[in-house]
Amino acid sequence: MKKNAFEELQAVIDRLIGPDGCPWDKEQSPESLADYIIEESHELVSAIRSGNTADVCEELGDVAFLLLFVARLYENRRVFTIDDALDVCRAKMVRRHPHVFGDAVFSDRDEQLKAWERIKRTEHQKPDGEPQGVFDSLPPSLPPLIKAYRIHSKAARVGFTWPEDEEAEQQVEAEWLEWLDAKANGDKDAMMHELGDLLFSITELGRRKGIKANEALDFATRRFLRRFARMEELARAGQQNFAALTLEEKDALWDAAKEEEKAV
Repeated sequence: MKKNAFEELQAVIDRLIGPDGCPWDKEQSPESLADYIIEESHELVSAIRSGNTADVCEELGDVAFLLLFVARLYENRRVFTIDDALDVCRAKMVRRHPHVFGDAVFSDRDEQLKAWERIKRTEHQKPDGEPQGVFDSLPPSLPPLIKAYRIHSKAARVGFTWPEDEEAEQQVEAEWLEWLDAKANGDKDAMMHELGDLLFSITELGRRKGIKANEALDFATRRFLRRFARMEELARAGQQNFAALTLEEKDALWDAAKEEEKAV
């Protein structure tokens, strides 16, 4: 019987780490592959945000390859199999969705998310039998903007946030004023402190509107790089040395690049 794609990829991994396999692959461990998983995950996210479905397909396969690779290494250590991992995930998803797989009823999405958080905290008991704290499951290695979003999201699920959007907006304004005070005093440590508070508050402002600060900033940086590359193209087309242009001349090229985007 013909193997499915999952089985065929697993067979490739088994060949790579087998006696006559690749020397590099045979030396790998779950620990050594961890950074590759992060890198390939970032490439997958970039592909998704670019809208290029061919790239998404390729990068999704790369991530799947690494996950299967790690799972096989654990299986070879007699720790667990990929089936074990999938069964744990399946049971967890069923448990965390009692409104789908049980008879629970939630009045709205917020109530559902609060229930999700309660269930999640009770799944992992501390040695003394107490449930996890609200932030105990937060991975320390998360990028700061993603971490800030998750902190605000988790805090909101236990009712620790501003009741109204206007209050969150006022907090951003207050943090901006504190930043200006720190800047006026020339205190670098205070400036770093207040800039962090400002970014943290802006992240919550976006979350309340369904916007992830990390994603928004990613799109902003992509937009800047795209426009800047077009500025350089326009300068070359005009036989200009971009670096030697005045700020006013560069601003004119920037405006031209922006106008071209609007016309598309």
